[in-house]
Amino acid sequence: MPEQLLWSPLQLGPVTVRNRIVFSAHLTNYAEDGLPTEQHAAYYAERAAGGVGLIITEEHSTHPTDWPYEKLIHGFNREVIDGYRRITDAVHRHRVPIFAQINHNGGQASSMYSRLPVWAPSPVADPLFREVPKAVDHAEIAEIVESYARVAGHCAEGGFDGIELQCSHSSIVRGFLSPATNRRTDEYGGSLENRSRLLREIVAAVRAEIGPGLALGVRICGDELIEGGTTIDEAVEVAKMVEASGLVDYVNTSIGVATASLFMIEASMHVPPGYAMFIPAAIRDAIDLPVVGVGRFKDPLQAERALQEGHCDLVGVVRGQIADADFVRKARGGFTDDTRLCLSCNQECVGRMGLNRWLGCIENPRTGRESLGVGLPKPVAVGRRVLVVGAGPAGMQAAIAAARNGHHVTVCERDGLAGGQVRLAASVPNRAEFGDLVRNQVNECQRLGVEIELGVEVTLEEVRRRRPDTVVVATGSDPARPWWAPEDADWIVDVRHVLTGDASPTGTVVVIDELGFHQATSVAELLADRGCEVEVITPGMVVGQDLGLTLDLENWWIRASAKGIVQTTECTPMGVEGRTLQLQHHPTGTPVTREPDWVVLAVPSNPADRLYHELTAAGYDVHRVGDAVAPRRAHAAVVDGERVGASIPTADRALVTT
Repeated sequence: MPEQLLWSPLQLGPVTVRNRIVFSAHLTNYAEDGLPTEQHAAYYAERAAGGVGLIITEEHSTHPTDWPYEKLIHGFNREVIDGYRRITDAVHRHRVPIFAQINHNGGQASSMYSRLPVWAPSPVADPLFREVPKAVDHAEIAEIVESYARVAGHCAEGGFDGIELQCSHSSIVRGFLSPATNRRTDEYGGSLENRSRLLREIVAAVRAEIGPGLALGVRICGDELIEGGTTIDEAVEVAKMVEASGLVDYVNTSIGVATASLFMIEASMHVPPGYAMFIPAAIRDAIDLPVVGVGRFKDPLQAERALQEGHCDLVGVVRGQIADADFVRKARGGFTDDTRLCLSCNQECVGRMGLNRWLGCIENPRTGRESLGVGLPKPVAVGRRVLVVGAGPAGMQAAIAAARNGHHVTVCERDGLAGGQVRLAASVPNRAEFGDLVRNQVNECQRLGVEIELGVEVTLEEVRRRRPDTVVVATGSDPARPWWAPEDADWIVDVRHVLTGDASPTGTVVVIDELGFHQATSVAELLADRGCEVEVITPGMVVGQDLGLTLDLENWWIRASAKGIVQTTECTPMGVEGRTLQLQHHPTGTPVTREPDWVVLAVPSNPADRLYHELTAAGYDVHRVGDAVAPRRAHAAVVDGERVGASIPTADRALVTT
């Protein structure tokens, strides 16, 4: 077996990294008033403690005209330096180098926050922001170059070991490099030599500012995936120019444009791991500088394979370390079974960012809350006997949190398998990775000594027999029957009935989407794959509207079209007559009818809380978590479970003895 490259050191100019795993730049929304925070310091320090070879921070804005989102770090403001120092000191305690990524987003921005015109090479509106930018003149170009150097100086004062220039998926430099957005006719437009002039000037200015003591890297977009945009051939030529300058120590890579093709930058589980590997592979073949590869790496075996096959010299693992800060330490020690694998669901990382919230993780309540001590053990004097009813994500997380603090925990699950609705969700096409949540929680429960009993129905009498000190009810939810669906209409079934195999629709199927997420779209694909003619109908303006937050919407449209799935919007079910489904196009009030063989419901469910109320009436110390409180999504269930499990106090007495 060849020697593992993943754990070998590598030189990036003056900086030595002890392994080849990079915690690459990504947005966090942790900034306050344009300044870095303790939240940043704790977040990066946790990954440094986890053994990563190199950390590259989120972008730092180089100019007041660059303010595309509220919680951007204003690197041009000298007040950032104290915060920089807190971050770098926290990371350096773990002997890990940390680089600062600096950037100007150019036309991929808005004037909403800055009240200043957006700057770009040409007045080409971005498809997301839709704001026509100001084409920068020569004086403003010089100002841009100077501002990059100034911010690099601030970063050097703040203790960073290197600088990375973001010239890839959202950058004014990308805007100059791309023929799709650079329409200039002067020395900064036309040929690739001219379009790359701004990049070369920034590289020279930044190196002059930081000197030879700090590393300097450039992140390049290898394929914009847009009409008339940069392709891999031009990206390779840009990389050659960067190397030829003699001023740059490494090249990082990316794919897509952060607006027009964002769904390929932070690809979800529907896109295969390593999908962007052709970019670093092509660049590495052309230059001698170390090259960083990215593209949904989930485990160390994938990373090692990319290195062994010569695709790259370092591997960016971001979401994997968001989910598990100890990803590298566990991989290095051979404890990969203990690793909390990323689900690539994009719900609490990418999705929260899209809602202007701080970055978190669907399965790791500690992510983003490291500075508050969330998720740390709080040993109790005497552990309680804790009974958790239900082995879905809420119940399992409650068990994990309680066991972590020293309680004696037993989980009872009615079904023969753990996982609850997560297990069902993972059974549909291209959603298998979601099942890693179950795998991760089961493994952590086993490591903490939690007893898991499957096939056990818990009743009030069973609780009395077991005599727990505390009961956590995580019994989930039950399918609901909407008012318009007759009880005796056995051809109208819930999504769950299809996924469990209790119902097997054939022929023409209408899927009612009132949830706006994966439930309707996933079952639609499942049934289409089985040969059904499928139509998804929603009262909303878009089928699966929340898929936009997780960057799944565009790929859903592609797959739905390929599978012949019809999408009908703004229609509300109003009743059933015989086999006729009556709907109303609510913007116009126009009646609409369908006569399907089956109707599948993706509609709000009801909390299954009977046991909770029985135990409350009997005087037990009892808590509800997850859907048993209110049916929501998996991240809410995990947060519920963590909060309740971590709050169980010392068993100073048995609360119920009868």
